[in-house]
Amino acid sequence: MVISGLLDEAFDEWEAWHPVEAARVLGGVEAPWYVAAGWAIDLFLGGAPREHQDLEIAVPRDRLGEFASALAGYELFVPAEEGDEYLAWPLADSGDRPATHHQTWVRDPSAGRWRLDLFREPHDGDTWICRRDDTIRLPYTELIEHTADGIPYGRPEIVLLFKATRNNAAGAEEARGRDERDLAAVLEVLEPSRRRWLAELLARVRPGHEWLARLG
Repeated sequence: MVISGLLDEAFDEWEAWHPVEAARVLGGVEAPWYVAAGWAIDLFLGGAPREHQDLEIAVPRDRLGEFASALAGYELFVPAEEGDEYLAWPLADSGDRPATHHQTWVRDPSAGRWRLDLFREPHDGDTWICRRDDTIRLPYTELIEHTADGIPYGRPEIVLLFKATRNNAAGAEEARGRDERDLAAVLEVLEPSRRRWLAELLARVRPGHEWLARLG
């Protein structure tokens, strides 16, 4: 089975879990994982979160099977562009696409809704490896922070690094606006040493990026 037309229609079928629900479902998984992207920023900042259309969870690429077991009863798909179409293949029938496309979408078949987007990320054992630059590596214990109630999320320096360097071809203007707001909100509370570290990472991955002047 191939689900087609995702680029135009998929987000009408998203009813993403709250991170609390994701933590409940994945509670028995021993592999490290963390909430990524915009939700991670909200968890770091605390307070009332914004509205989120989806929920991204980053997982070690070679330990996806542990998450698939925890998500038994749900359907896992690999979304990928094929020519002018954006399609999704069942994980078991996706061929070599997982090697070149890092996302895995989780579908609730009983509701016909997407619940979760798993980012399969490179790692070396218990060390996370950045997809943007494989010289950037962190132990998961340093990459992952937690809310007061134990929800794991990616530290904001790494989340902002990905936001600063992603391809915004689709919905670029709206995405840039969100990213600018996230940067401004995080910089209000981020310690100077952590701000400098973000600047070092960004200068390595994207020299001359416009955010560097604000991080100096």
